[in-house]
Amino acid sequence: MADASHHLIVGGQRSGKSREAERLALAWQRAGGAVTVVATALAFDAEMRERIARHRADRPAGFATVEAPLALTAALLREAAVPGQLLLVDCLTLWLTNWLMPMEEGAPDLAAWETERQALLEALPALPAPVVFVSNEVGWGVSPMTREARFYVDELGRLNQAVAQRCQDLTLMVAGQAWTRAVEKR
Repeated sequence: MADASHHLIVGGQRSGKSREAERLALAWQRAGGAVTVVATALAFDAEMRERIARHRADRPAGFATVEAPLALTAALLREAAVPGQLLLVDCLTLWLTNWLMPMEEGAPDLAAWETERQALLEALPALPAPVVFVSNEVGWGVSPMTREARFYVDELGRLNQAVAQRCQDLTLMVAGQAWTRAVEKR
């Protein structure tokens, strides 16, 4: 089985990001490797519970699932220790949402978010398992009207850029079509 590198897949909503990530993971599995999906979604309402159920039902057979709505780095470190493992993180967008828009009343803990973000970025180069990340590209539309929404869009853009710099491949999904290239290191 060939060694795989980290890969970031970005695109708009319903662009085919998760399907492309699953396609890559399925190829890894067919070559004899194990796949663990690291899911970041929280089921906070009926519609979201339905989305999560649909993702689970559509997932290829044999993929393990670990839920990590906040502690993504710890989950990656734990799951990467399994030999022959590929980790599929679906998705960075919801992970950031969980940190910046907590379900409980009150302001987000930005210091804790920054600590977790930095831990992820520091852990990535040393992970022994390849990781396929899924994330939305949300900065192509009209600038949001609220300060909080603008902060979120900016923060996701910064997160995507930082993760991309630690990946070897980047795929942009457009209308179900994948545009992939090697990440240029600066």
